[in-house]
Amino acid sequence: MGSTMTRELSQSQARAVMLAAQGLDRRPARAARKSDVLQAIRRMGALQIDTIHVVARSPYLVLWSRLGDYEPRWLDELLAEGRIFEYWSHEACFLPTEDYPLYRRRMIDPGALGWKYSHEWIAKHRQEVERVLTHVRENGAARSADFKRTDGKAGGWWEWKPEKRALETLFTAGELMIARRHNFQRIYDLRERVLPAWDDARLPPREETDRALALKAVRALGVAKARWVGDYFRTDKNVMRSLVETLAEEGDLLRVAIEGLAEEAYVHPSNSKLTELAQAGKLKPELTTLLSPFDPLVWDRARARELFGFDYRLECYTPAPKRIYGYFTLPVLHRDRLVGRLDAKAHRKDGVLEVKSLHFEPGVTLDDEVFNAVARALREFAAWHKTPEVLLKNSSPRRAASLIRRALR
Repeated sequence: MGSTMTRELSQSQARAVMLAAQGLDRRPARAARKSDVLQAIRRMGALQIDTIHVVARSPYLVLWSRLGDYEPRWLDELLAEGRIFEYWSHEACFLPTEDYPLYRRRMIDPGALGWKYSHEWIAKHRQEVERVLTHVRENGAARSADFKRTDGKAGGWWEWKPEKRALETLFTAGELMIARRHNFQRIYDLRERVLPAWDDARLPPREETDRALALKAVRALGVAKARWVGDYFRTDKNVMRSLVETLAEEGDLLRVAIEGLAEEAYVHPSNSKLTELAQAGKLKPELTTLLSPFDPLVWDRARARELFGFDYRLECYTPAPKRIYGYFTLPVLHRDRLVGRLDAKAHRKDGVLEVKSLHFEPGVTLDDEVFNAVARALREFAAWHKTPEVLLKNSSPRRAASLIRRALR
């Protein structure tokens, strides 16, 4: 029997449900443990990887936003222990190892990954690919740096050497996996050595995979429109649009209406209690924190605009003279709103967290409560980076800087 649309959420209530589902509504009551890192990744379903490190690299920062002070090495250890693995999901991501069957089909069906996998390149460089695979098979896990360039070119970030491209292609094809990282550099090894228990005979049917990823996406988001579901794990949006409707008809998802949004939305049954609490006014986000640009809460820029009224773009790829907010701006979450963005750089040797600019969103009520909460988040952020001195240079509106500096003292 199909489910009926019985629940209606205000946008504020929908935000509260999403934040609670993502683990961004409040800090944990106790100090973080290594198991909490794994639990956070399972809760999100995917932890996006990015290498920019003007502050902590994105995956570590996403975890800090949820857990507070924790040991970044725990993430590295979970990878080396085989509790998580790396693959293409929303983008390149750390994923729970139990979800490997849901991604295996992407590996053996290269058409599913577009530009990330090139038959033409493999055919042209078959010799390099085979040589790299043989090297790993005979000598054990390897880094890109273990291979000298053989094409006579000088290199540079814009042009991988063929051996690096071969490693990445074999990784995308599922022949190699990331066994561990050292100083964030990938170390590749054979799939059968990293994940010896896997057998392709256990590969689930495509329909089962789509269904599982749809349910996971809705559960991770707390409340989700159909379009948001397809974006979360970068699954086919048309397939997801009809699939979530089918799942609702079958009772595996609950329908909800979000005030002001035309399309209906969906809630996973495991989050039904959250929607009830939100409707009763008993789900009140309390957290103030800084987010990575690649946090699941904001990685879908259209969703951030629709539900949070937050128009966000990352400007690190924009020429410096054309930047409005800064190189690597971090969204500022305060309770159930994205109230601003700040451009920061951690000067670790000097023990200084430089905040080049802090911009509050138009319409945000700027009072002592907001300033104190943002100052506290900055202190926690700086302490975790081991840069205890916070140097706030500029803000918009301008008066905010002096008030936050006072709160920082």
